[in-house]
Amino acid sequence: MKISTKGRYALRIMIELAQNKNDKPISLKQISQKQDISAKYLESIISILNKHNFVFSTRGINGGYVLSKEPSEYTIGSILRVTEGSLSPVNCLECQPNRCIRSADCLTLPLWQNIGKMINDYLDSITLEDILNKNINKSI
Repeated sequence: MKISTKGRYALRIMIELAQNKNDKPISLKQISQKQDISAKYLESIISILNKHNFVFSTRGINGGYVLSKEPSEYTIGSILRVTEGSLSPVNCLECQPNRCIRSADCLTLPLWQNIGKMINDYLDSITLEDILNKNINKSI
């Protein structure tokens, strides 16, 4: 599993919004400038976050984006799954039930399942609030 720029930038957007203490909307232009990410690329990512109700958008001169929930309510796993899709280490684990014709006899399947569980459990144990508080050294 490799996290693409889409997933990494989605985290940066969400962290930027989580750091917004006054709950005033932050424009895409402001996020783009502060995070040094193309506004065009951010548009595609923010639309995914908006579609899944991770953020609210407001229009107008003072428009922009705010988190739809508290930072403690967003896990890193949920943000990455929305933008990346499956976080499985191998393709055969992306569908449940496993449709691989070799799954019944695959000696490595438990290895991949355990790795996938560890990844998901770890990413689901960390919230945006944990990142803001620099509390990400959790063990699984």
